[in-house]
Amino acid sequence: MLGILRRILYLGTRTQVFPESPEELKLRPDLPLCYVLHERHLSNLLVLDHECRQFGLPPALRPLRDPAFSAPRSYFFNSRPVRGSIVANPRSEHSELLKALVAAAIANPRFDVQLVPVTILWGREPGKQESVLKALFAETWQQVSTLRHIFAMLIHGRHTVVRFNAPISLRDVLGTDSDPSRAVRKLGRILRVHFRRQREMAIGPDLSHRRTQLRSLLSMPSVRTAIAAEAQSKSISLIAAQKTARDFALEIASDYTYSVVRAFALFLTWVWNKVYNGIEVHNFERVTTVAPGHGIIYVPCHRSHADYLLLSYIIFNRGLMVPHIAAGANLNLPLVGSILRRSGAFFLRRKIKGEPLYATVFQEYVHLMIERGFPMEYFIEGGRSRSGRTLAPKAGILAMTVQSFVRSHARPLVFVPVYVGYEKLMEGNSYLAELHGRPKKSESLLDLVRAARLLKQNFGKVHVNFGPPLALAEFLDALQPDWRASPFDAQAPWLRGAVDATAMELARRINSLAVVNPVNLVAATLLSTPKHAADMRLLQQQIGHCQYLLAQTSWAGTIVRCDLPPDEVIDYVRRLDLVQCHPHPLGDMIRADEQQAALLAYFRNNILHLLALPALLACLVSHNRQLSRQRARDAIRGIYGLLRAELFLPWPAEELDAVIDHTESALAQRGLIESGDGDSLRAPPPNSEASPQLQQLGEILRPTLERQFLTLALLQHYGSGQLTRARLEEDAHLLAQRLAMLYEFNSAEFSEKLLFANVVRNLIDGGILQVDDEGLLRFDARITLAAAQTELLLAADVRHSIHLIARAAPPPAS
Repeated sequence: MLGILRRILYLGTRTQVFPESPEELKLRPDLPLCYVLHERHLSNLLVLDHECRQFGLPPALRPLRDPAFSAPRSYFFNSRPVRGSIVANPRSEHSELLKALVAAAIANPRFDVQLVPVTILWGREPGKQESVLKALFAETWQQVSTLRHIFAMLIHGRHTVVRFNAPISLRDVLGTDSDPSRAVRKLGRILRVHFRRQREMAIGPDLSHRRTQLRSLLSMPSVRTAIAAEAQSKSISLIAAQKTARDFALEIASDYTYSVVRAFALFLTWVWNKVYNGIEVHNFERVTTVAPGHGIIYVPCHRSHADYLLLSYIIFNRGLMVPHIAAGANLNLPLVGSILRRSGAFFLRRKIKGEPLYATVFQEYVHLMIERGFPMEYFIEGGRSRSGRTLAPKAGILAMTVQSFVRSHARPLVFVPVYVGYEKLMEGNSYLAELHGRPKKSESLLDLVRAARLLKQNFGKVHVNFGPPLALAEFLDALQPDWRASPFDAQAPWLRGAVDATAMELARRINSLAVVNPVNLVAATLLSTPKHAADMRLLQQQIGHCQYLLAQTSWAGTIVRCDLPPDEVIDYVRRLDLVQCHPHPLGDMIRADEQQAALLAYFRNNILHLLALPALLACLVSHNRQLSRQRARDAIRGIYGLLRAELFLPWPAEELDAVIDHTESALAQRGLIESGDGDSLRAPPPNSEASPQLQQLGEILRPTLERQFLTLALLQHYGSGQLTRARLEEDAHLLAQRLAMLYEFNSAEFSEKLLFANVVRNLIDGGILQVDDEGLLRFDARITLAAAQTELLLAADVRHSIHLIARAAPPPAS
């Protein structure tokens, strides 16, 4: 009979089951298995039994057999309403099977059973929604009647989530407790908390109506104070100031609507199938492990507008609640803004200086979301990277997050760093235009319509790698052990330092998650050749060198490597139309034209930090031919501080010597450097194949070193106290454009103003530059040492060209 009912039920039921394989549950084959369901509904039992059979697990309807215990079934309901009513009844009692299992375990210390909680959600809408029918019968936080559950099955049966959770050892829970009643209550409480966390993870915290949220937001003391200050400063009535605050709240707040999220997910499935060859997701289990009971802040790198769509799509399709995303107000376009808002986006103006009321309303909205446990997502880089490298993090909303947690930390909060790696960018051509000096265009509906032509192109694969969560409480404990006991002060020096430390730690963690794809490898090797052309065989060798170095680096445990054979790597990139193959009697040639090379520079920069130290050592040895190990270490230490800040390298100064030694060993294994008398490093003979290969490896880092050298040369040319920070950044940017036009054709990203701003910031943070009271940059003899260390890493003709360009700089304004 139950089999017939199961088949009837699955005529209108489609399930999404997690995890993807039973091996992930790590079940012990020597112990019996008992499933635990949250609420007593026949449909839940039928779904459980069906999915157990499909999953290769013991069916729930079969008897539970063990030498020390037996029962006619292998499941029980943790919540058992009193029978006889079809309406919801909150009264419940503990399962008889649970009581029997506890009694058997107390009577026989050797008896144990694996309790596997199974969460079944019929639809995943959090709280009140716009669709009345869906709102009435979606998953909620209230206990439901049998009748309501039947309607939920009919409406949401095709969007049912089944999650098998890690087994709980009955013996471990009981410990030495010998009181059956107390043990049953304890186990029931543990299971209730578990199911509550699972529900929260899937449908979000208990969500009140949006108007109630906004009313709560506007009634916060800090907002009321800001409203009064706004009325006084602008000489307007309190009612007018309150209306302004309410308008700000409506402009900011999301309006999460499941029906829109579901429709958007279906639409994105169609889009991704059109433009990508696949979406590869790595290490998502790190999120599902930490999600129950924690507030989550997703912190991805920002490479494309597709980033936040991809991340929400992946999270939704893996059974978790879509995060509330901090989006720029430039995306709040007609129609588009409404869809994004109903998909969980909340909007932030790019500039809020001079708007204290807006800033207060936004900060309190962020606090409300964090305090209520809603997952959030934002980009610490602020904007999309036009160069392909991770940009310097901006405090902004990250500071609001840390302050909010310090102010109220009842719920644990974790940051989940995420790396998004592309093989081809939809915005590639617009990025190049901006790097060549064209002003950034504001987003518009017309641009969205024009983007439809992208659906006919092939953008390769996308890789999304989720990193280990960073627990904010533990991170703050290491920085300020007594932060919990200290009164909250948003301006406290330690708190400002904690925000900066958190930002740098997250940037380093994002970089450590890089996914190396074939385009990255070809870009890093082909762009190091003089004319962006290489013999097929030699290019394959150079790709092999890079793959070996990536496997040997200390990043190897966190990154995702590309282990395709080098010939397949090149073929893959050819199919993406990013390089050309020219047949030749003496061997095929691989070449990138001007446009292709400019696009490839972006993908070289994606993995620049992974190859930075091998490239740095290659620069030293290839340009100096022979030098002592000590001199090499001194030169790398001299430049490492600036390089670490720019590329977010992970190694502190005290670990650098060991990393240099390991890098030297890896280069020697590939025959790229030779040991001299035991204490010196030598380049391979000039007429060997290894000599140009070593030089090309060093070329990977040359644009970065040139930027630093150009900035230092400009400072030396002008002298101390002659330039403001803004003037130095602007002159360096303009002279870099000139240098790129005179000497190379693929270096649009070389002159990016943000990169020069990073160099200047790093010089200030490192104490080499100081800003005086008049805003002028001052320095001492240490800048000569920094320039000399950088000079040691560049070829003579490059140094000469940069000096000529620096001397051509216009005189400073009086």
